This record gives sequence, C-alpha cells and structure tokens, in this order.
Amino acid sequence: MPRNTTLSRLLDAGAHLTADGALATELEARGCSLDDPLWSAKVLLERPQLIRDVHRDYFDAGANVATTASYQATPLGFAQRGLSEDAALDLVALSVRLAEEARREHLDRHPQAGPLLIAGSVGPYGAYLADGSEYRGDYVLDAEAFKEFHRPRIGALVEAGADFLACETLPSFAEAEALLALTAEFDVESWFSFSLQDGAHISDGTPLAAVGELCGSEPRVVAVGVNCVPLHLVPAALAALRGAGSKRLVTYPNSGESYDAATKTWASESGKADPAAEAQTAGLAAGAGAWRELGARIVGGCCRTTPRDIAALATTRAAYPGP
Repeated sequence: MPRNTTLSRLLDAGAHLTADGALATELEARGCSLDDPLWSAKVLLERPQLIRDVHRDYFDAGANVATTASYQATPLGFAQRGLSEDAALDLVALSVRLAEEARREHLDRHPQAGPLLIAGSVGPYGAYLADGSEYRGDYVLDAEAFKEFHRPRIGALVEAGADFLACETLPSFAEAEALLALTAEFDVESWFSFSLQDGAHISDGTPLAAVGELCGSEPRVVAVGVNCVPLHLVPAALAALRGAGSKRLVTYPNSGESYDAATKTWASESGKADPAAEAQTAGLAAGAGAWRELGARIVGGCCRTTPRDIAALATTRAAYPGP
C-alpha cells in the first residue's frame, strides 16, 4: 500500500474535490515576469513568498488541492542558471513547503476547513524544453531517459511530504509509461492528466482510450483526466476516459481560452482575445455539473483561471455530498 493514501481514501468515501487554478498566470497578474524557460519555477528563486500567497488565496477560495510550483522545476532546467542538482532539488522541496505553509495559515484561520491536500506537480519533459512541446508530444526519449529526467524531482517531492503527485499536461504515451513506473518505484499515489490533440486523442495522437487503459493497470493512479485544454474538449475527453476504465476522473481546463504555443498568446474559443472575466468564470463553473456527471471527482482550473474562478467552481460542489 502506498505510504500516503489520503487521496484515494477521500474519493473512496465519496468526496468531490475542487482543485486550485492557475499558478503561473496568477503570478504574472501579481507582477511577476515569466518570460523565461523556467516559467513559474523562476519565482521559487526570486519571490517564493508570492507562491505561498497564491496557494493561500486558492484555499481561501474553496480549493481542496494546492498544486506545487514544481511543474517546470527540474535539475536540468535550474542547471542553466548555474545551480547544482542539490540546490535545484532544494527548490523543488521548497515548492512543497510553501504549499504547506499556505495550508497551515488557512487552517489557523479556518480550523474546520478541509480536506486540504498538496499535489506535487510533475510537468512533462516538453515543459523543460520550453518550446510548446507539452502540446505536441513530438520529442523522443527512451524509457530510461524519461525516468532519469523525472526521478530526482519525484524523489524530492515525495521526501518533502507532498500528499500525492499530479503528473500533468502529459502529451506522450511513452512518457506516461515511464512515469507510471516511477510512481511504483516511489510507492506514491498520483493522478495522471493529459494535454489533447482533440476530444479523443492526447497530443501525440494516442487515443484517450489507450491512456485510460494504461493508467487503469496501475493501482497507485487514483484518477486520470485532462488539463490545460479548451473547455469544449472536456466532455468528449471525459467520456472517452470513462469508457476506457474504472479510474476516477480529474479535469482542470483553461479559462475558456486557447494557447498558441508558437506566438505565446491566448485567444478565446470564439477567437476574440482576452474575454471578460465574467465569461471565464461562467464557463468553468457552468461546465462543472456536466463534468461531474461524466465521472469527474476532481475539478479545477488551469491557465488563466483565478481564485475568483475557483470560488465560483467551489460553490457547485455543494450539490455533491461527501467528506
């Protein structure tokens, strides 16, 4: 049995959880410049207290899960800044401590709040490349190379006390296979969440049914789903995953906008740039009921979502009783 089974026990007891929203774009909104290959991991070096504040704001908004600022925090990435592997892994551990500080601060003010969990974010190799590859999955590494890349960060997250891993924005079937092996190696619970080519395929073209079956074979994977995707793709993707296995589902799409990795710009699904905040909030919260009916037990937001969006989303959880 994994060393920490909090997530699976909550879902077994019937819980419907609200995940947090965007970290990087929320940090940008608070004055951070993330035009950098390290992306949000850059803030671990420069303004770590701001990461803690964002986590706390999401807990205050009603989130049950804080996702650590380790999505793009890897020894290879930090090596480009001249940091040793030990220093890089200290920063990965710091990402967990910042989330834990935010949880403690929230519980000090709201002792009855909960459950509150910390997900150790494990972004794909494509995120380290910082060229949009996490939305294409067109990089090729063998299984051992994938494991060598991900193993140190996963070890640091587990050692620092993350409640489970969020292996997220995964575009590659081969990379998912390697990460599954690492969850077994470290005996840690996880969710696996994929980026999409369309409503039936992950970014490298693998059918969602295939990744659903793959994740279904690993008992440490508690939920499988999609993230950093347009709102309109979520229902078809969840239906495909539900038909492929018995895992609980997780989804945290973008705010109602689509990202162009080539131009590094956002546009609404209607094609208009930067839609109003009210429309973003309505889109995320309005979809939550249908996503839960399709089997999503964990629902949150990804890029361009805010504590305001998560507060609106959390109110929809009341219709689904549970711990």
